[in-house]
Amino acid sequence: MIHAYRNNGYNIVLDVNSGSVHVVDDVVFDLVPVIEDRLRSVYGTAAAREGADVDAEKDFQDLLDTVMKDSEITARYSDEDIREAVSEILELRSSEVLYTDDVYENYVEDFQNRETVVKALCLNIAHDCNLRCKYCFADEGEYHGRRGLMSEEVGKAALDFLVKNSGNRRNLEVDFFGGEPLMNWEVVKKIVEYGRSIEKEAGKNFRFTITTNGVLLNDEILDYVNKEMGNIVLSIDGRKEVHDAMRPKRGGQGSYDEIVPKFQKVAESRHQLRYFVRGTFTHNNLDFSEDVKHLADLGFKQISVEPVVAKPGDSYALRDEDIDILCDEYDKLAKLYLERRKEGRGFNFFHFNIDLEGGPCVAKRLSGCGSGCEYLGVTPWGELYPCHQFVGNEDFIMGNVYDGITRPDIRDMFKKSNVYSRPECEKCFARYYCSGGCAANAYNFNGDINTTYKHGCELQRKRIECAIMIKAALAEEGNAEE
Repeated sequence: MIHAYRNNGYNIVLDVNSGSVHVVDDVVFDLVPVIEDRLRSVYGTAAAREGADVDAEKDFQDLLDTVMKDSEITARYSDEDIREAVSEILELRSSEVLYTDDVYENYVEDFQNRETVVKALCLNIAHDCNLRCKYCFADEGEYHGRRGLMSEEVGKAALDFLVKNSGNRRNLEVDFFGGEPLMNWEVVKKIVEYGRSIEKEAGKNFRFTITTNGVLLNDEILDYVNKEMGNIVLSIDGRKEVHDAMRPKRGGQGSYDEIVPKFQKVAESRHQLRYFVRGTFTHNNLDFSEDVKHLADLGFKQISVEPVVAKPGDSYALRDEDIDILCDEYDKLAKLYLERRKEGRGFNFFHFNIDLEGGPCVAKRLSGCGSGCEYLGVTPWGELYPCHQFVGNEDFIMGNVYDGITRPDIRDMFKKSNVYSRPECEKCFARYYCSGGCAANAYNFNGDINTTYKHGCELQRKRIECAIMIKAALAEEGNAEE
């Protein structure tokens, strides 16, 4: 499968199955899809070509004849340019970086039956919050149930469950989430201390992270987080008017002025590493690139601003007509990203982080975050869910931290969910980058984890196109400096 597109002056050809990216001239760009169609009609697959007795010279002439029948191409380019382009394309094909076969599909049956271990837990340490964010999927921290704080006992049992079910995996992730985790800070510390006390004997290494709205953050808490936690996620939506409109306190007051100085201190204390400021954009701020710019101007280097996921009837929910506007915003943001980098004021944007060389392992390419089998959510009362976004839907209670997994059928359902179980992924160029998207969003919008969330897919595809373009621009910049 080939995905060819133009972005910011670059002609980009992505070979989806191999992950190879080519920045090409106009003639090659225009010929790639024509030749792909011809190769498919003659050979079907790359494997068939390898098994066939292919005469390279005859193959070249056949493809050249096909291209020369395209009046639009012959009107635009000279015969010499066309011959050279066909030759270049065939060379890329023979090097197995263009028109390659899908090597993962034959692997998927073994993948679905693989043994899994739990490697990460999201501890909903507090089903309560001191803000009233309008788009909160957690129902202001209650998760559609009752308020409550996790006890030290449940937290310790959760770590014991993780150790017991992690197999030979050494590095384990534990995320403190809410609601607002700092409303249960003393228990957070006790759970961390317990983890540190058992990790050596268990042969494990806990990596703790925490997500906070910052209202209760102080110097003592920050010192502890910097000592014990690998990452901290700071919730802020961007410009003051945007943030305060969507993330007010219980009395309706804004929280921006209170948290910004604290967050700036966090970023500097961690040397601009191992943190993210994380925002959400909605229908009310479709110009979200301005919010990213604002956060960068505040001095933040690690930024993530993501689309809201909301019910269609919500006033702030994204609408079909918003998507083109948002795609333009990603283009603006990609250009800003490159401009700031050249000026020595660069920042990282989470969704533009993409590895074109190594990338994730096959399992992650096919199934993503591992929710429901490798990654689980834990309620304050110790119930296990496929992830924090399923919490509150009792149909998805998988067990508890004391008895373990008592509903292996739910685990197996998630284990078998991958890019091949979702029909919409079959012809999507982004499938190995997004791994089929979020199962929770798919379920909440369609009632089936083996579907996709339409708006999420459209925006993900655009982000990936921008991320690849940025890589092309940086590679060009590096070559120019050499």
